Amino acid sequence: MDVIKDILTFLADNVFGQVPILIGLITLAGLLLQRKRFEDTLAGALRATIGVVILFIGVEVFTGGLSSFQTVLASAMGTSPPKAERTLADFLTDQGGTIALVITVAFLLHVLIVRIFPAARYLYLTGHLMFWISTVTVASLVTVAPGADQLTLVLCGAGFVAAYWTVQPLWMRPLMRRVVPDDRFGFAHTSSLSCLLTGYAARPLGSREKHDTEKLKLPRQLSFFKDVNVSTALIISVIMLVAVAFADHGVVTKAAAEMDDKLSPWVWALLVGLRFAGGIAILLFGVRMFLGEIVPAFKGFSDRVIPGTRPALDVPTVFPFAPTAVMVGFVSSTCVFLAALAVSAGAGWFTLAPPMIMLFFVGGACGVFGNVVAGWRGAVLGGVVSGLVLAVGQAVTWGLFERTAPELATLADPDWYAIAWLLKAVDPVVGENSVWLVPAVALAATVATLLVLGRAEKRRALDEDADGGDGEAPAGQTAATNA
Repeated sequence: MDVIKDILTFLADNVFGQVPILIGLITLAGLLLQRKRFEDTLAGALRATIGVVILFIGVEVFTGGLSSFQTVLASAMGTSPPKAERTLADFLTDQGGTIALVITVAFLLHVLIVRIFPAARYLYLTGHLMFWISTVTVASLVTVAPGADQLTLVLCGAGFVAAYWTVQPLWMRPLMRRVVPDDRFGFAHTSSLSCLLTGYAARPLGSREKHDTEKLKLPRQLSFFKDVNVSTALIISVIMLVAVAFADHGVVTKAAAEMDDKLSPWVWALLVGLRFAGGIAILLFGVRMFLGEIVPAFKGFSDRVIPGTRPALDVPTVFPFAPTAVMVGFVSSTCVFLAALAVSAGAGWFTLAPPMIMLFFVGGACGVFGNVVAGWRGAVLGGVVSGLVLAVGQAVTWGLFERTAPELATLADPDWYAIAWLLKAVDPVVGENSVWLVPAVALAATVATLLVLGRAEKRRALDEDADGGDGEAPAGQTAATNA
C-alpha cells in the first residue's frame, strides 16, 4: 500500500504538478500515436514544452511586480490583510500528502469518465489548477468532516474533483464556441462561473459585430492605444504612479529596493508597468507556441485512446483572441475591486487584500467572454462582475477556512468560492459520518448530465443524417448546434 501511495504522490508532484512536463508528455504521446517521424515527434514535444515554459516565464515577469504592487495599493488605500491563526503553509504541511493523492486519483478517474462517455469531450489539462482545486476541496472536506481519515479524504475528494474537471469545460462550451468556433480546445480554469455569468448578463448590451474591442475606432492622437503592449504599459504605469503618490513612503521605498536599492520609487513604478507589458507579450508568445503543437498532437489521443476528445486548457489560451478585451476586463475589475475595498474598509466590514494576479486572469477572461457576446460593453461588464465576485467572495469566505487555510480566500478564483460554499451547504445534510455522499452525488450528477448530452448529440446526428440530402439543416437545428 505504501508503494502505491509513493507512486501516486510521485506522479502528482512530478507530472501533474509540473505543467511543462505534463504538456510535453501528452504532446509526445499524441505524436507517437499518429506515428510521426522521430525528428518531428521529438521537435513537436520539445516545442510544446518550451512554449509552456515561455508562458510561465511571462507570468513570472509580470507577476514579479504584482505582489509589491498589491502591497503599495493596500498602503495607498490604508488597509492591511486580516490576521489568521492558521496559515496555508501549516495546512499544506498537514494535508500535502492527501492533496497529492487526490490529484492523482482524481485525474485517473477523470480519464476513465471521459473514455466511457463520449459526451464528456474534454480532458482537463490545467496542471496548477489541479493542485489548487484539490487543495480547496480537501480544505472544505476537513471543515465538513474534521475527523475523517486520509483514505476517506482522498476518495471523497477525488470523486468530487473528477466530477468538476469533467463538467466544468462543458458548461463553458457554448461561450468557448464563440471564441474558438472550430472547438479545437476547451476552457479549463476556475474563473468559469464568473465568465458564464458575464456571458448571460452581457446579452442585452449589444453585439460583438458592432462593438468589438479589437475593432474600436480611436482618434488619431490616441491610435497608439490599439497596440496592446503600449496600452498595457501606460495603464499599469499610471495606476502604479497614483498608488505611489498616496502610499506610505516606507512601504514604497521597500518595494522599490526589492528591485534595486538605488532605485527611485517613481522610476520603479514605471518599470513595473513596463515589465507587466513585457510579461504579457512573452505570455502570449508562449501560448501561441504551445497551442501550435498540443492541439494537432492531441489528435493522436482523440483518434486512438479517447475518441473525440479535445484538450481543455488554461485561461491564457483565450487571451490572443482578444488582447484588448483582456486589458479592458483587467482594468475594470481592478477599479471595481478597489471601490469595494474602500467601501468595506470605510464601513468597517472586512479588510480586503487586492488579489492582483486573480484580478488580471479572472478579469481578463471575463473581458474576453464579455467581448465575444457584446463587444467592449460586455468586456467592461465582465470586469465589473469579476471584481465584485472576487471582493464579496473573499470577504465571506475568509471565515469559512478559518480552521484550515484562510489565505485560500485571498488567492481564490470564483469557482473556489463556489466549491467551498457548496460543500459547506451540504454540511447539515452530510455531517461527518455521511461525507461519502459528496462524491456519490457529484459523480451521479455528472453521469446523468453526460447521458443526457449523449442522447441529445445522437438525436442531432440522426437529424443531420436525415437532412443530409439537401445539404442544409433546418434553422432551429442550426441554432441548437451553434448554441
